[in-house]
Amino acid sequence: MSIPFVDLKAQYASIKSDIDLAIAGVINNTSFIGGPIVTEFEEAFADYLGIDHCVGCANGTDAIEIALQALGVGAGDEVIVPANSWISTAEAVNAVGAEPVFVDYLENEYTLDPALTELAITNKTKAIIPVHLYGLPARMPELLKVAQTHQLKIVEDCAQAHGARIADQKVGTFGDIATFSFYPGKNLGAYGDAGGIVTSDRLLAQRCRMIGNHGQLSKHDHRILGRNSRLDTLQAAILKAKLPFLEQWVRQRNQVAQWYGQYLNKSVTRQITPDGYRHVYHLYVIRTAKRAHLMNALDKSNIGYSVHYPTPLPFIEAYAYQNKSEEDFPVASKLADEIISLPIFPEMTEKQVQTVAEIVNKFK
Repeated sequence: MSIPFVDLKAQYASIKSDIDLAIAGVINNTSFIGGPIVTEFEEAFADYLGIDHCVGCANGTDAIEIALQALGVGAGDEVIVPANSWISTAEAVNAVGAEPVFVDYLENEYTLDPALTELAITNKTKAIIPVHLYGLPARMPELLKVAQTHQLKIVEDCAQAHGARIADQKVGTFGDIATFSFYPGKNLGAYGDAGGIVTSDRLLAQRCRMIGNHGQLSKHDHRILGRNSRLDTLQAAILKAKLPFLEQWVRQRNQVAQWYGQYLNKSVTRQITPDGYRHVYHLYVIRTAKRAHLMNALDKSNIGYSVHYPTPLPFIEAYAYQNKSEEDFPVASKLADEIISLPIFPEMTEKQVQTVAEIVNKFK
């Protein structure tokens, strides 16, 4: 049985009429940049999260960079970033002229360690970027206390966590500002690049919108120096059509995760979800000391997988200038050699999960 890592065709097939209608509407109206559809999606997504403002932009990387710029982060500042994340989290910090300070993460949860975060704070620290990695919320109550104690800003990176929550509060609503990626493979994905910024601060939202639209609120009224990073109408229409299905897809992902929990050997190490936290399983990540052997077996069986991420950010070539060692990040260093992401998508069947689990159990 061939099993893909993610199956976007299956998702499209399940909502084909909604998507086709949304795309056709944009083409028929020839409104490709801006307009009411973009506004309608922004308002709908903000309402879904329970927050006041959503500003669409071109992609999730721009979202982080614009958020930092709107907060006034720049040259001479430091921003705390998890040692394990996609490079966007860190490179956005460099892009505004600041310096990322990498911090190790909690071994069982794979999210930013609040205690180590506090130890990394200096008089240059301006903000913290918790990443809700793989779909699990970071320890926001603890991180908020750290930020409040030291008067720091929090930028939540929610790129992998649409709909995740702690108790009844969704991620994206804890910090000063939060960012989302709508890359096609995300839990809420467009059919191209797309991103969003959310906040309850009206003036902060207004500044983000100006930065992403050439510094203007209305045409030719350039109040600041900005850039071109807008959510195009076609992607907004697709996201607006998909949004009503997001909760259903989250439930289905949790069902797949439950099947993995049922069929995987109990000795297989996986990400731990704290009580009261809702994981949305953008990725289903396990650990094994026999990863190379497992990957080979999955390849032979035509089963998709990935490694998120093979090299901790402090050790990639782009950050070699920081001269960090494995001793500085013992958890990230250890897990980098063991983590592997198994197939997970809403349409995945119990039989498919059983098939994957049978192979994994041989390499626990």
